[in-house]
Amino acid sequence: MTPGFLTTILGGLRAEAGAADDGETQAAGHAENRVMEEQTMNTVPTRAQAVVIGAGIVGNSLVHHLARLGWRDIVQIDKGPLPNPGGSTGHASNFIFPVNHPRGVTDLILDSVRQYREMGVFTASGGFEVARTEERMEELRRRMSSAKAWGIDSELVTPGQIHELVPFLDPSVLVGGFWTPSAGVVDSVRAGEIMREQALQRGALQVVSEVEVIGLDVEGGRIRRVRTTGGDIEAATVVVACGVWSPRIAAMAGASIPLTPAVHQLIKVGPVPRFADTSGEISFPIIRDMDTFCYERQHGSDLEVGSYAHRPILLDADRIPSIDQAVLSPTEMPFTAGDFQPQLEQARELMPEILGNPDVKINYAINGLLSLTADGGQILGETPEVAGLWSAAAVWIREGPAVGRLLAEWMTHGNPGIDLHHADVGRFYPHQRTREHVRARAAEGFNKTYGIVHPGEQWGSNRNVRLAPMHSSQRELGAEFFEAAGWERPMWYNSNEALLGEYGDAVMPREVEWDSRWWSPIINAEHLAMRERAGVVDLSSFAIFDVVGPGALAAVQRTIVAQADVGIGRVIYTPVLDSRGGIRADLTVMRLGDGHYRVVTGGLTGNIDRRRFQDHLPTDGSAQLVDQTSAYTTVGLWGPRARDILGALTDHDVSHEGFLFSSCRNIQVGPLSVLASRISYVGELGWELYVPMEQGARLWDLVRSAGAPHGLVPVGTGVYGGTGRIEKSYRAHGAELDTERTLVEAGLMRPRVKDAEFTGRDKYIAQRAEDPAAILCSLTVDDHVSANGRRRYMLGGEPIVERDGAPLIDGLGRRAYVTSAGSAPSLGKHVLMSYLPPALAVVGTELAVDYMEDLYPVTVAATGATPLFDAENKRIKA
Repeated sequence: MTPGFLTTILGGLRAEAGAADDGETQAAGHAENRVMEEQTMNTVPTRAQAVVIGAGIVGNSLVHHLARLGWRDIVQIDKGPLPNPGGSTGHASNFIFPVNHPRGVTDLILDSVRQYREMGVFTASGGFEVARTEERMEELRRRMSSAKAWGIDSELVTPGQIHELVPFLDPSVLVGGFWTPSAGVVDSVRAGEIMREQALQRGALQVVSEVEVIGLDVEGGRIRRVRTTGGDIEAATVVVACGVWSPRIAAMAGASIPLTPAVHQLIKVGPVPRFADTSGEISFPIIRDMDTFCYERQHGSDLEVGSYAHRPILLDADRIPSIDQAVLSPTEMPFTAGDFQPQLEQARELMPEILGNPDVKINYAINGLLSLTADGGQILGETPEVAGLWSAAAVWIREGPAVGRLLAEWMTHGNPGIDLHHADVGRFYPHQRTREHVRARAAEGFNKTYGIVHPGEQWGSNRNVRLAPMHSSQRELGAEFFEAAGWERPMWYNSNEALLGEYGDAVMPREVEWDSRWWSPIINAEHLAMRERAGVVDLSSFAIFDVVGPGALAAVQRTIVAQADVGIGRVIYTPVLDSRGGIRADLTVMRLGDGHYRVVTGGLTGNIDRRRFQDHLPTDGSAQLVDQTSAYTTVGLWGPRARDILGALTDHDVSHEGFLFSSCRNIQVGPLSVLASRISYVGELGWELYVPMEQGARLWDLVRSAGAPHGLVPVGTGVYGGTGRIEKSYRAHGAELDTERTLVEAGLMRPRVKDAEFTGRDKYIAQRAEDPAAILCSLTVDDHVSANGRRRYMLGGEPIVERDGAPLIDGLGRRAYVTSAGSAPSLGKHVLMSYLPPALAVVGTELAVDYMEDLYPVTVAATGATPLFDAENKRIKA
């Protein structure tokens, strides 16, 4: 296939566009349509318990699982014909590789593959992710760590081993690969038919095809009806599961599903002589050519080549052509050959036997549409704007059945079976729902689909949206800003570089670039200075909201695990549970008055946590929730000299006896009225200081000026959320804490359970009576030297194993892996946090961590809630 061949062959292809699907596929489609004609309705029912909009893999999975859980009077509608209504499910390449670095994504994939296998629509062909560069090979070694952590059989292989199973590939182009025998392909259209059929057989489902949604009616903040071209349907529950059209449908109800349709280019070439004697859809392993962001896989007599390397091509949902306007289908857009030419040439280098054969013609080429989000995650759950309106969007084939199951459980029981905070539709702040933000981040993220993405990598687009009042000062101090929920947060300050000379090797420098990327030894220097003297931290990214009114106590009491009926001026650290006893949040609550509580939580989960409290408000209106996030900023002051510094700024008594730990009060700091809360996430004496946002810069300057004689330094979140936390074995939500862990496992079990009812109380009591399946521990790395003599530092997600490499599996079948990793400069150790089987959760147990295919010895240094540093908490209560 010579340069320019793509353009030449596409001329003929476009001339035959009306017959682009081969006759066999068309015939199969017509036969399936005849079967489904007997199972669908031509009239729209007037009422339903639930309406599911969309008949792709997600909508089909959802109706099946809702029916399985006992829902009846489900109506599924789609504007296209069945079984392939024209969405992304119909043209997707439909292969699945199970290994991903994030555990949450891998869980969805594994559950989906299990369901596909049960339906008999999955073919395990195996798959190679191949490397052309040593940099990519190093990434595949990291991928091996993830495979071992999640228990997926995989191995690193040589080019020769790849060639043995894929003989039409040129091994000289490669340096190695990553082999996953459980990778394979799925017939997602047939899977959808099976799931619809099962729901129909239960008498739970009515399917209406070729009917379009033209409106959603909302009354009193709740969905009431779906208006279609075939009539209106009264329903209190509606699910938007229509892929790239989801933003347009949600907007009809005044809700937001912030995704953008995006192009993924795909061609098929054939017939391929080598495939002539094979049977079935696929006989050779799938290839992901990771360095060129392409994939190649057999599809019957053809070879598919798809690309994530071309320029981002984004559309608006309103600009997708209608079924009547589309040549093939609405999501199979006209192919732009110029975008694909470079990738085709790279694919020809790898597979010259096929792609260099002039007799192998392009018979199909599309700009296929798929859904992209601003953070790469799915968009699931009940929309925050409209009660009863649910989102099941930005879901790919690999995740569809799992999402259907989990969303059905969520709709039925109030929570899904696994933790989905990373996919919750409520996670987005207003700026993250804007068209500009979604498109900017989706465009940036598209080419990272096969990219080498560092765990600490920062987004470059749409920055400087939420700025702390002291941002200008931080820029002058050389702050390195990392973004969280739109906030620009200093991770470290280059103005502290002089501290490196002061502390020398105690800053634990890292010699390997990957380990030190998005990191600086200045973080550890700031940590040591804070431990010796004092540090000031910008905490403007906190999400803050008040629960006020006569019913505030009852509302907060029903939400949190800790006792809320405390004295005014008390600060409560508390988890929040779901009905299964899983950990939904980890936050602090200040009681500021009889009917006034202030909740402070992390910015990343602030929207989700706020809704949790909102849902517990009394229906009689006796308590309200007021979002204060943009009203207040927070400055943290910690270290052994923090009292001296604060004392120099106020006449109020800040002695230990005069201002006890876990208490808060209003004090005067210079000309400012400050709410001071004596609490710490870094294990040091100090306070969180809250002032109105417009006074934050003045407070920052006052603290820095008063702290200068005491050696105070500005400290970044590399200390606050990293080294300071890890030394104290403090847990972090999304790392150690999620809905799949219990307070007993996490070492957060309280001496007694309060009498007042709260969500998850019964499950929590039952958990306390049982032996935990795992126990959270802190481990220290004993030897950092790798097999090639370089010192390596783990970053998180690596498997914890026996010294001989054998996996550690708890009573629930979960493998041990690193939930958090980081320096503990005060101890001179690199610390890993991990849940271990109880028999191994003993101080002194010798284990290993598997990092980049080397084993490093580690030792259990602390278990449960016992911190590594200042185990008796003398410093924090000084």
